[in-house]
Amino acid sequence: MAWTETDVRKERDDEFAATENDSLKALRSSDGVNDVLSYANILRTRNKFVDALVLYETVIAKDNTNVEAYIGKGICLQMQNSSRQAFENACALTHLGVLYKDEGHLGEAAESYQKALKADPSYKPAAESLAVVLTDIGTSLKLAGNTQEGIQKYLEALKIDSHYAPAYYNLGVVYSEMMQYDMALSCYEKAAIERPMYAEAYCNMGVIYKNRGELEVAIACYERCLAISPNFEIAKNNMAIALTDLGTKVKLEGDINQGIVYYKKALYYNWRYADAMYNLGVAYGEMLKFDMAIVFYELALHFNPHCAEACNNLGVIYKDRDNLDKAVECYQMALSIKPNFSQSLNNLGVVYTVQGKMDAAACMIEKAILANPTYAEAYNNLGVLYRDAGNITLAIEAYERCLQIDPDSRNAGQNRLLAMNYINEGEDDTLYEAHKEWGKRFMKLYPQYTSWDNKKEIDRPLVIGYVSPDYFTHSVSYFIEAPLVYHDYANYKVVVYSAVVKADAKTLKFRDRVLKKGGTWRDIYGIDEKKVAEMVREDEIDILVELTGHTANNKLGMMACRPAPIQATWIGYPNTTGLPSIDYRFTDSLADPPDTKQKHVEELVRLPECFLCYSPSPEAGPVSATPAIANGFVTFGSFNNLAKVAEELPHAWNCAGNFFLLIASLLEGCLMQVGAQVVLQNQTRRIDAMNPRRKDFLVRFPRDQDLDFLQSPKNPDESTYKN
Repeated sequence: MAWTETDVRKERDDEFAATENDSLKALRSSDGVNDVLSYANILRTRNKFVDALVLYETVIAKDNTNVEAYIGKGICLQMQNSSRQAFENACALTHLGVLYKDEGHLGEAAESYQKALKADPSYKPAAESLAVVLTDIGTSLKLAGNTQEGIQKYLEALKIDSHYAPAYYNLGVVYSEMMQYDMALSCYEKAAIERPMYAEAYCNMGVIYKNRGELEVAIACYERCLAISPNFEIAKNNMAIALTDLGTKVKLEGDINQGIVYYKKALYYNWRYADAMYNLGVAYGEMLKFDMAIVFYELALHFNPHCAEACNNLGVIYKDRDNLDKAVECYQMALSIKPNFSQSLNNLGVVYTVQGKMDAAACMIEKAILANPTYAEAYNNLGVLYRDAGNITLAIEAYERCLQIDPDSRNAGQNRLLAMNYINEGEDDTLYEAHKEWGKRFMKLYPQYTSWDNKKEIDRPLVIGYVSPDYFTHSVSYFIEAPLVYHDYANYKVVVYSAVVKADAKTLKFRDRVLKKGGTWRDIYGIDEKKVAEMVREDEIDILVELTGHTANNKLGMMACRPAPIQATWIGYPNTTGLPSIDYRFTDSLADPPDTKQKHVEELVRLPECFLCYSPSPEAGPVSATPAIANGFVTFGSFNNLAKVAEELPHAWNCAGNFFLLIASLLEGCLMQVGAQVVLQNQTRRIDAMNPRRKDFLVRFPRDQDLDFLQSPKNPDESTYKN
């Protein structure tokens, strides 16, 4: 029997249908979801939508999260003219939205989710997915510059799903960028409530609190963040910054040790954080642990080669250690990083002043002032430069300019008073009023004690305190030696407060002698003057004597606190201190005659015969014969600091007839005072103009001198004895 083509085709279709039905039955009972899904997709491509729909429903029954099955089911329903049923299937629409989102079509995804919610308003996955995509759309709008539209999308997301933490978080980011920090914090907090493990929210909260200065709260936020995500690098860096700031805060409040703890903890979170290293350098420097300071400044420079401040501070340390070449190198390095760094310009000028490079010093300090016209200390240092060059008038003008900028500048205020002694007569009220006015202002900077806890027992010995920075090879040391050594230690208790910057053999000698005699020696260099005042009170000092006046490194701030019931000044300064907290000034009837018109804030106590007791250096040789016998002429001179040489002195020399002129510098360890050549040239011109007789300028040859000119009211006193 012959088969027609139609019959053959029909038979084949029947066979295929039978096979397909068998396959469908087998697949529906199969556990292989992927096989079923693959076959459903094949049937759908062959337009076998009814059979494909059966298989998609089989997959969904076994895995209700299978996105591909839901999408396939929706397509099958739509192709069977069941569009309404397809789009009423919230689950299918939701998963269609997921597909759009994965492909980056956020608008279409949002539309699918909205249709899903319209089909089934209670369908939670659609709501959650819509909140996600609206938040993503909001972020895209914000990044494109449409901030307000972005905010609107975030708010829409939260209307759909009020528990969606990222929408709150992104609102927080936007409000932070808009500097609406209260709103930002509120949003971050809500994000953290909805998602307690939201590390980024805690991190951003920490940033806001840190910028507000609430460092402890910021650190707590970072700790919470890092507890969730220990390797979150941004949070670790932020923690290091906050801890460093907290360290600086507590250090400035007086707890330098706790500050160091915070700086070191910062390095635990970021071991490369140069700011923490730099601040450790500052802290150790303030604690006078300069070797440690150098280490951390060098580390700061290693991790941040552009840290000009570290270079500058290294220069300060090396300068204080008399390593001037290294100091210059550090300052120049700082200026190579920051050419207009006023501090380094000023500091370089100071070193050049010490080195006698007057023109270079003036150039640097003037550049510092140009870089920062309100840099008060630069004007003070310019005054020092003028003073050392012998131009006291310009020096005073520079000090006064400093005081206009910073009326409480201690250096400039005291340098001005000291310089005024060089050009004002002692009985000049201008000098007295300047000291008095300074003292009145200075007293306001310190709290004053008005009562003391010193025991009032008859058999209690008086406790006498002596405070000075000059217990080393210094002019004052030759006059304080005898009183300290020959003090009546049996009937008086003696406490010596030493503010020596660099102790030498003489310092150790003084210390040993005081301790062997039964006295007390306290090193106070680097300690805040208010704390020194507390020490004086704890020692129950009855009479406190300061030996410095307005000269370098004095402790008049401590004296202003009036830590002792009776306070006096002695030796170091030729005038009143101006401090009403100092009761007495020790002098004698020659230095301050009873009929003097010179005024003092203190009451003068004239010691019998002489107020000074000189102890010559062991290296001093015997008194030599007068040089005039061998020379045939008289040699006049002055043992004054060159800046003290008054206009009148050359006139006095000129009246002396033929003479050999000698000027001796007072600086220990230096052949010539800084700027001496400039001053000597000026003096030469002045004398030549009056009488061009024989003259020579020498340095520290007192044995070649017959007579010394002492200039009232600024006699060199103790310095003359030394020579």
